[in-house]
Amino acid sequence: MRKTKPKKRIILPDPKYNDVLVTKFVNNIMLRGKKSIAFKIFYDAMDVLAQKIGEEENPLEVWKKALANVTPAVEVRSRRIGGATFQIPTEIPNARKQSIGMKNLINFARKRHEKSMGQKLAGEIMAAYKEEGAAFKKKEDTHRMAEANKAFSHFRI
Repeated sequence: MRKTKPKKRIILPDPKYNDVLVTKFVNNIMLRGKKSIAFKIFYDAMDVLAQKIGEEENPLEVWKKALANVTPAVEVRSRRIGGATFQIPTEIPNARKQSIGMKNLINFARKRHEKSMGQKLAGEIMAAYKEEGAAFKKKEDTHRMAEANKAFSHFRI
């Protein structure tokens, strides 16, 4: 490749939970550079989660489990071979896995019908934690698509 790979940026941990993963998630929630609003949305979602699950579990652990539940392991990539286009299943690198999982969780939270974004996000996190909801279904569909096209995996680059 001609271009050099860009340097990885250092992401600082968030102020409340002291976790880098939370900051990455908040960066994905953020619209138009409004990071303080994105943090408020995330922390509101954590408060709603804490009320829903009660004292037995930490809301941050529930969120991490939900994120793990919606993170895909394989995806299909289109590749043109001899005039035909094949959907080839490929494993996803860890950074991309994490990114896809976060973006799916946030995008499907935005589409929910609840009052505030904090409540929408909490609802989607709770659904993902229980292995249901739209973001989890998206992961299942991705895996199903890769499984269906397993016959073309020998075309992998």
